Amino acid sequence: VSCLCGSAPCLLCGCCPSARNSTISRLLFTFFLFLGTLVSIIMIIPGVEKELHKLPGFCEGSGSVLGVQAHVDCSGFLGHKAVYRMGFAMAAFFFLFAVIMVCVRSSKDPRAAVQNGFWFFKFLVLVGLTVGAFYIPDGSFTTVWFYFGVVGSFLFILIQLILLIDFAHSWSQLWLRNAGESNAKGWYAALCTVTFIFYAASIVAIVLLYVYYTKHEGCTEGKVLISINLILCVIVSAMSILPKIQNAQPHSGLLQASLITLYTVFITWSALANVPDQDCNPTLLLRNSTGSAAAAQPLTTWWDAPSIVGLVIFILCTLFISIRSSDNAQVNKLMLTEESGAGASAGAAAAESGLHRAYDNEQDGVTYSYSFFHLCLLLAALYIMMTLTNWYRPDESLRVLRSPWAAVWVKICSSWAGLLLYVWTLVAPLVLPDRDFS
Repeated sequence: VSCLCGSAPCLLCGCCPSARNSTISRLLFTFFLFLGTLVSIIMIIPGVEKELHKLPGFCEGSGSVLGVQAHVDCSGFLGHKAVYRMGFAMAAFFFLFAVIMVCVRSSKDPRAAVQNGFWFFKFLVLVGLTVGAFYIPDGSFTTVWFYFGVVGSFLFILIQLILLIDFAHSWSQLWLRNAGESNAKGWYAALCTVTFIFYAASIVAIVLLYVYYTKHEGCTEGKVLISINLILCVIVSAMSILPKIQNAQPHSGLLQASLITLYTVFITWSALANVPDQDCNPTLLLRNSTGSAAAAQPLTTWWDAPSIVGLVIFILCTLFISIRSSDNAQVNKLMLTEESGAGASAGAAAAESGLHRAYDNEQDGVTYSYSFFHLCLLLAALYIMMTLTNWYRPDESLRVLRSPWAAVWVKICSSWAGLLLYVWTLVAPLVLPDRDFS
């Protein structure tokens, strides 16, 4: 009861160890995001409307219950319309908390109790926003909200890239440190093997992009975009092993470059899957509803492979934001988090008492910016909204889907931004020699 309706820390089950209150709160907010994502997935799955019509008296045309005819248009709760409204509700929910939690410095602030408790009431707020979102008139809502989704998704992709670059550097440093401490060649072999796998997968993917998303004549845009990103990845890989870079950044190497290359190829693939040209995009017909036969039916769409991979990356990224801080002080400063050492005495006291509970580790200061965390989840909600709808823009009638060039350029620009960020991590010690980048 104290967990759901009060501000006291939640008691954990007997099989769970004591945990930081800040970590539990982030995980629960992330659970709300995943719950909204699950609802959106159910709403957009083709065939759900037929199942709803089987419920007696629920949808229009599904019969009556006790002689009362149903007047619920089930098609209004499904498809892109529903996903856009669910995305709006989640974005509004996290925006509300981002505003409320501005400048919270420690758990002594009364607003910290709202952040770390009252979960049942937060759930009611989310449900209320979701119900209210479905009362928004159709009109131009989806058209306008599409552009909000594009901007938010671009920013979330940048956050993904920052975390990916940090993960790549931490991974390489860990394996090199283990190899140096144990004098075991197995770590070096594992490092080389993983690097080879990443580069091999990238090369195969690039060949497939040329085969399926370009033609011998035409498809100039696809050829240019693939070629530019291929050249940039080669340049970045070569830079990572330059002697000057190695002297300034001893832990830099091909493992990080290979992972960034693989992610860049994925972003390129995702961008090409939105090219609005049937001759240059073999997946366009599978997801387009511009035909006369399809236009007469409620708008639903299957996900393509880039969207499925994007969904997996989204889940990993949001969990990464929720459960850990970076090993790099610069990344912690950028992401407004602190190294996970705060509240150690409180954790020790909880362990000695034998209670399995969430202990307060933010009495002296918060370990992450509450507002920035909610802004990250807001951007994540917009990103998953665009991912589930394949970045397609419905018209005002919600009967025609079009894949705009805006989606292509947003993804391509995000891939260039990611490569630029990685290059900066390589050259920063050379450009700013007086700063500590260890």
